Amino acid sequence: MLARRRRVLVTGGAGFLGSHLCERLATDGNEVLCVDNFYTGSRDNLAGLLSNQKFEVIRHDITFPLYVEVDEIFNLACPASPIHYQHDPVQTTKTSVHGSINMLGLAKRIRAKILQASTSEVYGDPEVHPQDEAYWGRVNPIGPRSCYDEGKRCAETLFFDYRRQHKLSIKVARIFNTYGPRMRPYDGRVVSNFIVQALTNQPITIYGDGKQTRSFCYVDDLIDGLVRLMNTCDDVVGPMNLGNPAEITMLELASMIVNLTGSRSAIEFKPLPIDDPKQRQPNIRLAQDSLGWHPAFSLHDGLRKTIAYFESLMIARGAEAAI
Repeated sequence: MLARRRRVLVTGGAGFLGSHLCERLATDGNEVLCVDNFYTGSRDNLAGLLSNQKFEVIRHDITFPLYVEVDEIFNLACPASPIHYQHDPVQTTKTSVHGSINMLGLAKRIRAKILQASTSEVYGDPEVHPQDEAYWGRVNPIGPRSCYDEGKRCAETLFFDYRRQHKLSIKVARIFNTYGPRMRPYDGRVVSNFIVQALTNQPITIYGDGKQTRSFCYVDDLIDGLVRLMNTCDDVVGPMNLGNPAEITMLELASMIVNLTGSRSAIEFKPLPIDDPKQRQPNIRLAQDSLGWHPAFSLHDGLRKTIAYFESLMIARGAEAAI
């Protein structure tokens, strides 16, 4: 007997991660419903899916209720870069909190399994290194990053309360820094910033002394982790770290990108932003044991693919400007 095709909702499906997830789900044979208000997402990210009869797009803001029939929900909707989530911090908090309430309410009504795309930012500027899921975090509740950090923390609370109170089938993934094709060129994230600056031979902007660390996961690896987590039994809930544990300083990252691009860029130092974490590295033992998951792409290989994407984007935009 053939397995029943799943109908899957992806909120934030036109964004960087969401569009890659939609592609993976469609490739796996699912019917995919993409919901996005296009605040940071783009239809261009969905170009390869629009002709697929099993794929559908709805323009919708999840801070308002949504009434659809699906089997599973991936809740990815929320601006994730500081430039975008700090532009309208009240709306950012609403997206995490009201949006989660609406999606959980939908899941409750139709008895759908639902996954929350949480973030490593729930750990704040951590006192524990590397960060594992048992660590409660060190987060400033009233700072300029709080709309995102605390919004995601509240969303996790809601998910677990819906599980306890309504027996809802939930999954919570804590996503660490992820990069790859379809990142926006000027979204303020370190990988996209460094690549654009390197390709245009502009100074590489490093905040602080450059010794702060991050751990970068290539997008294909991250999407595989999300799909694996959703496909687990109801006893596997999370929160679960998904990220690449290979830690690197910002100075090392800048040097690697300059070398890969053959750039003439120099390093320019600027003051460290308020509440910017000094260390970030996931302990992924839980994901390894529960999902059999581990990142396959090295940072070197992932950056090559990402640089190639940005080069093609700049060539295309240059051609448009010349017309």
